[in-house]
Amino acid sequence: MSTVWIVDDDRGVRVVLSAAMRDAGLSPREFADADTVAEALATEAPDVMFTDVRMPGTSGLELLGRLSASAAFPIIVMSAFTDVSTTAAAYRQGAFDYLPKPFDLDTAVAMAERALAQSAHETLEPARPGATAAADLIGNSAGMRELFRAIGRVAASGLNVLITGETGTGKELVARALYRESPRAKAVFVAMNTAAIPADLLESELFGHEAGAFTGATRRHAGRFEQADGGTLFLDEIGDMPLALQTRLLRVLSAGEFYRVGGRELIKTDVRVIAATHQDLEAKVESGEFRADLLHRLDVLRLKLPPLRERRDDIAPLAEHFLSQASIEAGLEPKRFAATALAALRDLPWPGNVRQLENLCRRLAVLASGRQINVGDLPNELRDGATSKEPAWSLALADWAEQELRGNRDPLHARALAEFERVLLDAALLVNNGHRQNAAKALGLGRNTLTRKLGSSRNEKARKSDQ
Repeated sequence: MSTVWIVDDDRGVRVVLSAAMRDAGLSPREFADADTVAEALATEAPDVMFTDVRMPGTSGLELLGRLSASAAFPIIVMSAFTDVSTTAAAYRQGAFDYLPKPFDLDTAVAMAERALAQSAHETLEPARPGATAAADLIGNSAGMRELFRAIGRVAASGLNVLITGETGTGKELVARALYRESPRAKAVFVAMNTAAIPADLLESELFGHEAGAFTGATRRHAGRFEQADGGTLFLDEIGDMPLALQTRLLRVLSAGEFYRVGGRELIKTDVRVIAATHQDLEAKVESGEFRADLLHRLDVLRLKLPPLRERRDDIAPLAEHFLSQASIEAGLEPKRFAATALAALRDLPWPGNVRQLENLCRRLAVLASGRQINVGDLPNELRDGATSKEPAWSLALADWAEQELRGNRDPLHARALAEFERVLLDAALLVNNGHRQNAAKALGLGRNTLTRKLGSSRNEKARKSDQ
């Protein structure tokens, strides 16, 4: 029977994962820390190991680093902190796979079975040096956890990558993460937006030109492929590239060589190309606007970024991060979002995705008064576009209640109900020109009930004015 070792300081995780492995016909063994595992490995070894990343004492990544060069069994890394740095570090250190928490038990069992299927005598790939990624990509939604896991796998491959996703989803951030976690991390990263450069200059920008190649070319110019030699070239909005240039790009990707504009010297280049687009390239191929063979060259590995509306759980941490950064950059005092403001942001449609959210936070950092940003501070055009069915007055009420509760002014419930009734009564009388019978009918109350409530409301007003 195949043995599975489970290393996690959380007993609950060990228990449920062990039960799932036993149900799958495997023999699990539990460890609460990495040091105990190291002692056990002196006399025996499992067929597969699951290890948590963050544990007291030796971390899971440290354990993986010690074992990766010599272990004859696959190691699966688990973590609730699913980010690019952690996932990429795990794969660099030789992890067989990465299991983000919380996980589905069927997924964990399937992962163990895949790991067991590999040769028991196969040595895991040793760690490769590489830079640690900064926390540019933020998110713990299912879509982002899967993206981080994919980046960790894809970064070390060295193959060309096509990143797709709507405008503003962070495609360049993904490209930079792929670069930082790749074996080319110590070389140069060159970024170019093909849609931002006029078509007649694009060829020169990509491939360079010789002096006198065209009017204004007074000296030799090295293009982006020369500049990126040995490193990574990021071509954003590749779908906007003219067909004539697509042919030249295809030759560089297939042969690794090109001529400068007006030149006769054949230039050799070693570049990893990461391309990105918000367009449907398959549809452009069908319409004859994009070469199918170029798409195949670029689309060796594909990463798809989810739009912000499909990862709403990430909106609050993104907003807080952007607001903090914007305040620091502008030299302003720190600000924070009220819980109700974050709830309102979560319900917005965000057609501009993460970029739109970042720009909003920059604006709020400068323009919002006070240290707390409430629903009323959000631009009207955003609030009008919210997808929430919650009425605007309830959000305003929530803002007021939050501020009152922070001020510890008791009793809030009685005061809130009294104020709510007063506003309703005044509005009903205003709409019905002071006619109590009609006002009572509009509110669904009897006339006597309305009169009694009006009296109570006025007595409360008089009491407050005497204080």
